[in-house]
Formats: sequence, C-alpha cells, structure tokens
Amino acid sequence: MTSSPTLGLALVVALAGGAGTVLRALLIHHLGVRRSDPLPIGTMVVNASGSLLLGVLTGLSLYHGLGPHTLAVAGVGLCGGYTTWSTASWETIHLLHTGHRTEAVVYTLGGLAVCLGAAAAGIGLMALV
Repeated sequence: MTSSPTLGLALVVALAGGAGTVLRALLIHHLGVRRSDPLPIGTMVVNASGSLLLGVLTGLSLYHGLGPHTLAVAGVGLCGGYTTWSTASWETIHLLHTGHRTEAVVYTLGGLAVCLGAAAAGIGLMALV
C-alpha cells in the first residue's frame, strides 16, 4: 500500500511544526533567563520574527513562485509551531493578575502592531526583490 501525497505532506508539516516549537522554547528560555522586568520579551521576539518570516514566505509565494507544498511546510508547519499567540494571551492575563496593567496593554497592542508590521515588511521586501 502506498501512502498518499497528502499524508506525506501532513507528516512533513507536522515535523516542521515540532521543529518550530523546539526553536521557540529555546529562544524564549534564552531571552527569559536574562531579564528581570515583567514583560515577556521572549514571546514578543518569537512572534515578531515568526511574523516576518511568514511575510517573507507569503511574498515569495505571491511574487516569486514559491510552491504551495513548501509554503505549507515552512509557513503552516515551521512558523505555526514557532509562533505562539496562546502564550502571549496567557502572559497578558498574567500581567493583569500581577498588577501590571499598563504593561499588559502595551504588550498586547504593541505585540499586535509589531507582528502585523513585520508580516507586511516581509511581504513588501519580497515585492521589491
């Protein structure tokens, strides 16, 4: 029995997602152990860099013919595993519960603005090259 191409792609996407998750955990830990302020900067860096990468991949797909399978593996798999909006949401709630209300607002709205800007920059960069 041969496996379907869709199943093979799904497995590669899943493996890329696992790799992205490990990269995220390592980066967040590395950045987190060096900071003492309440802002979870590691998650912000991960989400911003992942948004930039996803923007670049989207731009490569739109303007340079990056194939749908590669986009699925790198975009859905790697970037999907790497970025973490659920953790950012939990960290916002934690900031609120620990009395850091201003930081929670800045973290949430700033994070959204930075990540949207990073994704747009990635797409725009690929439109220029």
